[in-house]
Amino acid sequence: MENLFRLADQDQDFFQRKWTLVNGPVIVGAGPSGLATAACLKEQGVPFVVLERADCIASLWQKRTYDRLKLHLPKQFCQLPKLPFPEDFPEYPTKRQFIDYLESYAKHFDINPKFNECVQSARYDETSGFWRVKTIVTSDSNKTEFEYVCRSLVVATGENAECVLPDIEGLSEFGGEVIHACDYKSGEKFKGQKVLVVGCGNSGMEVSLDLCNHNASPSMVVRSSVHVLPREIFGKSTFELAVLMMKWLPLWLVDKLMLILAWLVLGNIEKYGLKRPSTGPLELKNTKGKTPVLDIGALEKIRSGDINVVPGIKRFSGGQVELVNGEKLDIDSVVLATGYRSNVPSWLQEGEFFSKNGYPKASFPHGWKGKAGLYAAGFTRRGLSGASSDAMRIAQDIAQVFKDETKQLRMRTVARHRRCISLSQF
Repeated sequence: MENLFRLADQDQDFFQRKWTLVNGPVIVGAGPSGLATAACLKEQGVPFVVLERADCIASLWQKRTYDRLKLHLPKQFCQLPKLPFPEDFPEYPTKRQFIDYLESYAKHFDINPKFNECVQSARYDETSGFWRVKTIVTSDSNKTEFEYVCRSLVVATGENAECVLPDIEGLSEFGGEVIHACDYKSGEKFKGQKVLVVGCGNSGMEVSLDLCNHNASPSMVVRSSVHVLPREIFGKSTFELAVLMMKWLPLWLVDKLMLILAWLVLGNIEKYGLKRPSTGPLELKNTKGKTPVLDIGALEKIRSGDINVVPGIKRFSGGQVELVNGEKLDIDSVVLATGYRSNVPSWLQEGEFFSKNGYPKASFPHGWKGKAGLYAAGFTRRGLSGASSDAMRIAQDIAQVFKDETKQLRMRTVARHRRCISLSQF
C-alpha cells in the first residue's frame, strides 16, 4: 500500500479521475490471445481484468473477415488451452463455428471483458511499481476517462490490430469503390465487375477466388515472390506434415521436402506469374513472419485465366490502373488485401521490450515476457498455437508471483496480529 500512496502523492489528479486498483493483471485485448490468457489465469486462481475496445470478443473475426473464411489449419492446431473444439466440428472450422467456439470458451471460463474500453496509454510507474493503464470508455454518445492501476500488464492486442493502407499514386482520384479486405464480406456485390485485388497472400488469394465464384473478373497484383503450398498433400494437412517432419529433420531439409511435394501436387507455378522466394517457406515464416499461401482453389482459377495475375502498380487514374510493365487495365473496384499490423506502439509507452513495429524484440520462444510485469500474448507469428503457448507461460509466471505476494501478505498480517495481542496484555 505504501507504493500506492506514493503514486497518489506524485499525481495531484489521481483521486479526481475514475480509477481502480486491479488485484491481478490487466489484459488488453479480448481476442483469442486475451481469452486464452484469461482462461489459464482463471485455472490458476488469479484475478484479472480484460479490456476490449470493441463491443464483442474476437472483433477481428466477427467484424473484419469475409464470409467464406475457414481456419487454414486443422482444428487441433487452433484450439485454445483447456478446452478443445467440439468433436462434431469439421477439420477446418468455418468462421461462424470458430466464433461460436470462442464465445463458448469465454462462457465456460466465466470471462467477462470490459467492452468499449479503448486503451489510450499504458506506462510503468517506477516510483510506485505499478502499471497505469488509461482508457476511454464509450457508452452511447458519452465518453469517460478511466484508469486501471495494476502490478502486471498483458498485451494481447495481436498482430492484426490495424489494417495496412498503402499510399499508391492516384488512388484517391480513381473514382471507383476502394475497400480494404477487412471490409470485404462477399463477392456478390461485385458481380459482373472488373476488380483489382492488391496483394497475393492468403486473403488476396481467397478474395480473388470468392470474386470468381460470384461471376466477377478479378486481377490480382503480385508485386513480389510468394510461396504457394497445397493445403493438403496426399490427404494429409501440409502443416501437420511439416510439424511431423520437423521432429526428426532440420528446418532447411523440411523446407526442401515441402517444396518438392508442392511441385508434385501443384506443378510449376512460376509460369503463372507466381515466383517463389529463394528462402524456404518455413524459414521465411520464422524469420520474417511471412506466411505461405495455402491453396484452396485459387490456383486452379489462375490456370484457367479466371484470375488474372498482374505485376506491381505504377499509378491509378480515373477508372484505370497502370502497371509497372506499362500495361493499363480498366477496373471498376479495388480490394486492398494489403495486410495488418500491430498497434502497440500507439499506446504502450515502453521501448525496451517491444520494437517500433509493435512486436517483441526477442524472437520465439522468448518474446512473451518483459520486465516489471510486462507480458505479450499472440505475437509469435505462429498463429493460434503460438498464442496458446504464450498464454500458458504467462499465466504460470503471473500465478507464481501472485501466490508468493499473497503468501508474504498473509505472513505480515499474522505478524501484525500477534504484536497487537501482546500489546493488549499490558
